[in-house]
Amino acid sequence: MTFGERRLPIHELTWSALLGHWVDFARSAVALPDTEEGRAMRESVPDVIMLQAVWLALDQLDQLPTDQRRLGVDRAGVLIDRHAGRLRRRWGARPMPPLMTELVSDAQGRLDRRRASMDEPTGGGPGR
Repeated sequence: MTFGERRLPIHELTWSALLGHWVDFARSAVALPDTEEGRAMRESVPDVIMLQAVWLALDQLDQLPTDQRRLGVDRAGVLIDRHAGRLRRRWGARPMPPLMTELVSDAQGRLDRRRASMDEPTGGGPGR
């Protein structure tokens, strides 16, 4: 996509739009009630944002140089473990909201698929 003679940085625009969405999401958390669940929701905002960011970044891993992709996957794994663990500890025995549970599952699933695709042999062997 171009604007005049300049090419629009779609990748940057997408992340900019997401950043705006995440800022709005964080601001809305301020209005949550001062209850145990409201506090847990408010405290979960940074972890939810990070899991969303990692989930999206895993989809763009191919933009990294080939020799840095496995490191990117490893870093994503660390971040998913850290932030999903914080959510689980924060909610404890109470059930996590379904959308948070789904986000954790989606992030882990995308990570697992990325890891599996990196372990697949490449080339023109039989069946390829």
